[in-house]
Amino acid sequence: MARDSLPSAADVFAELPPPIPDDHSLRPAIRESRAQDRRVIGVVDDDPTGSQAVHGVQVVTVLDEDAYEAALSGVAATCFVLTNSRSLGAGQAAELTARAARGLIAAAGRFGGPVDLVSRSDSTLRGHVIAEVDALAAVRREVLGFAPDGILFAPAFIEAGRLTAGDVHWARTPAGLVPASQTEFARVRVFGYAASDLRDFLAEKSGGTIAAEDVRTISLADIRLGGLPRIGEVLAAARRGTWLVVNATEYSDLELVAYAVLLAERAGQSFLFRTGPSFVRALSGLEPRPPLRGNELAPPPGRSRHGLIMVGSHVAKTTRQMTAVRSRSRVTSLELDVSLVASGGHRAMMSAAAMAGRVSAALDRSDVLLYTSREVVSGGGEQDDLAIARAVSASLASIAGHALAARPAWIIAKGGITAHDIALHGLGIRRAEVAGQLFPGLISVLRPVDAAAEAIGMPYVVFPGNVGDDQALARVAAMLSSASNVR
Repeated sequence: MARDSLPSAADVFAELPPPIPDDHSLRPAIRESRAQDRRVIGVVDDDPTGSQAVHGVQVVTVLDEDAYEAALSGVAATCFVLTNSRSLGAGQAAELTARAARGLIAAAGRFGGPVDLVSRSDSTLRGHVIAEVDALAAVRREVLGFAPDGILFAPAFIEAGRLTAGDVHWARTPAGLVPASQTEFARVRVFGYAASDLRDFLAEKSGGTIAAEDVRTISLADIRLGGLPRIGEVLAAARRGTWLVVNATEYSDLELVAYAVLLAERAGQSFLFRTGPSFVRALSGLEPRPPLRGNELAPPPGRSRHGLIMVGSHVAKTTRQMTAVRSRSRVTSLELDVSLVASGGHRAMMSAAAMAGRVSAALDRSDVLLYTSREVVSGGGEQDDLAIARAVSASLASIAGHALAARPAWIIAKGGITAHDIALHGLGIRRAEVAGQLFPGLISVLRPVDAAAEAIGMPYVVFPGNVGDDQALARVAAMLSSASNVR
């Protein structure tokens, strides 16, 4: 794939209008509008990391309308359904997305109001962007009898430095802001891409069925200079599933667009959303929350003083973070052989069982770091690679399930697929509350409310593979270790 040729970030950002001050926040108006209309938010999340920007909402790991209803009953009226569809092929991902959407529409109907369906995915643009949105649109037509007028594409993740300006998606790196196509995340085998201009990106990912010139944009000039009237004009022109790129470098940009959407929906329009984490917070009108600290991270009574760090992600950033953790003197480090797990069969099962015993024993004396071997084991094709990733996650989940008997004070899961499988298959989590994050808008702490008995209330940290500096994982482990030892 040839990478796109774009202007520098300095040139693009120098020409932007100044952002809207936060003291003009529309968050109260958004909450009031949603409450008046009894409008709820159903987020179909392709891995467990989409809740990083929100708090006080619930995540659900199962396809269950009653669980969705329980989650939507919260103050934020927002439910994340964790599908882990990024670990699947496009067809399976679309089918799972459709099943979740039908359940969310049914659960929302019990509240007597409409539901905004959001397809939440990676802020560095990895995922089944077209297949999953098409699945949501098909369900809307099937169940509600009408298609969306527009599809808002808003991948910004403000806190993580993934910003959209000039219709280009940018990622903050140690070298500064660069187009997303120039990051390591654009070079992955399964979801690689060449375009950072989001109009070209949609054309690329659709195989040309979406023409770049047919994609409309809500620019930062529209938002910051034109305000609600101009955004309303752009939304009103959307017909029959028009894709709309949402530019945003601040939450105030996303909140103005979110409020404009609510006004347009009141006027009879309908929309779907493909977003990063930040737009969900904007659409719900949630206020920002300070990072969790101290007693907010404490485990329930009767648990061990030690916790478990499980690393499945193998991107370079994760490897550097893991190396920093291993330098801690009071951490027991254990390596899971990926090639052995990928080979399957009896030897792989016995290896996982032996590792589970070692982890449980080590938790009696120290925190434990369990990580997958760092060499990339390829199956030779996209589907084979995904199958290997699922096998490794399944092995980690099995080990986590056995480790619950040692009653760890906390568990950190590094990597999206890893975190999902550990939550569902290891800890038996059906529903959990998002307590908040460990850094501003980054790295969620979940408290299981419907899960295996030994997991209820235990801090479960969902740590994405593509987030944080080289010391971030070590700092998170130190925070949790400190909280679990002050009792």
